[in-house]
Amino acid sequence: MPTYDYACDQCGPFESLRSMAQRDAPAVCPQCGTACERVLIGAPRLAVMSDRQRLAMSTNERASHEPVSSKSYVPKAHPSGCSCCSGGAKAKATAVAPNGNKSFPAKRPWMISH
Repeated sequence: MPTYDYACDQCGPFESLRSMAQRDAPAVCPQCGTACERVLIGAPRLAVMSDRQRLAMSTNERASHEPVSSKSYVPKAHPSGCSCCSGGAKAKATAVAPNGNKSFPAKRPWMISH
């Protein structure tokens, strides 16, 4: 339920958590108990929102009218981390010994290669 702003003539402004159907009905002041009308005090507090929450909300908004489709997917020419595209910084996966035996130093030792 949203929070709405109300103003009491004696106690000042206060907030009340109410349903949208009750937003225009007078709210009871929590201090003195008088019925108070709804007021618009200020803008929504969007600056209080964290960066992660703001990013999630913008992603949700974008997704509603720009859904990701498999038709819009563009495959890369090579998989990420390949030695030809990354400047050769990655070591080769297969090492060949002088006698022709192959080993796989970058792989996990418990993996069985075919």
